[in-house]
Amino acid sequence: MTNSEDSSVPKLTEANPEWNITFNSVEKSLNGDFKEHFTNYELHGLMKSQPGGFLLTNGYARHAKEISRFQPRSDDVWVVTYPKCGTTWTQELVWMILNNCDPIGSKAPLLIRSPFLEFPYMIPVNTVPQDHTMMLTLDKVEKMPSPRVIKSHLPFYLLNPKLLDTCKVVYIARNPKDVIVSYFYHHKLIEFHNFTGDVEKFAQYFMDDELLFSPFFPHIIDAWNKRHNPNMLFLFYEDLKKDLLGEIRKVATFLGKSLSEEQLTGLREHLKFDKFSKNESVNMEMVRKLGGINPDGHFIRKGKTGDWKNHFGPELNQRIDEWIEKNLSGTDLKFTTELEFQD
Repeated sequence: MTNSEDSSVPKLTEANPEWNITFNSVEKSLNGDFKEHFTNYELHGLMKSQPGGFLLTNGYARHAKEISRFQPRSDDVWVVTYPKCGTTWTQELVWMILNNCDPIGSKAPLLIRSPFLEFPYMIPVNTVPQDHTMMLTLDKVEKMPSPRVIKSHLPFYLLNPKLLDTCKVVYIARNPKDVIVSYFYHHKLIEFHNFTGDVEKFAQYFMDDELLFSPFFPHIIDAWNKRHNPNMLFLFYEDLKKDLLGEIRKVATFLGKSLSEEQLTGLREHLKFDKFSKNESVNMEMVRKLGGINPDGHFIRKGKTGDWKNHFGPELNQRIDEWIEKNLSGTDLKFTTELEFQD
């Protein structure tokens, strides 16, 4: 499965444009350990797509067809990722390059500059957001001036089937061990999830494909198999940590943009993690003030490659290694889980 498409992921193509995807309630997400560990799931639970088996909310499921029909423009750039793989970092990188490193425009909230396509529809039925100012619904995204930078955590088969034929897509992947840790803290931070268990229990939910936006590997492998498409740039989070300036140059080349050495150096400084984590246009601190984010913790946490070593014991780490090996069997996809030097 090195160059062929992942046959486990359904496809909507120009030749097969019909929407034939259904969503069914996952009863397990309403009962037992889930009821104990995800206390806010009791009223809504999760929904699973058929085919595909991706877990999303009932709010999304009600709008899934509409979202899949959202029309990309030829000058769009989409940032598509599994959650906690460096999405926000990559969004800011792409937006800055497309907008000539505009220091004034970049002070606006990233959620407004680079809308999260499905976010307004991820809100579960029977809940009402406290603030609508950052809810850029499809009609608002449609009216945005070009070039747009659009973010999505959806797998490709749930997005417009002509996406890669129409515009450029930047996909970023991260090693699953650090994704598990980052997603664990995310589930602790966001009140919608309000996860009350420990990291070992969370890792098992992750490996069992039982979390929102699961499963991890079909999402990543499907994108990996599309990496040779000229409109696709596949990045690794660890490469940005190892050589941020080099990856900035790579993205700029892909986007057909020429930056001066001064702009390149300035953008590297802008994106350095310590500075980035304190940037209120990207770190979600303004969202915290509106509610929905627990007072303890931060949306942008450590960003370190290898932080999983501070969370996994030997037995859990062995189980995760076996899970990774099983899921990568037959592919040429490899992950870096440790770095000696991080930019």
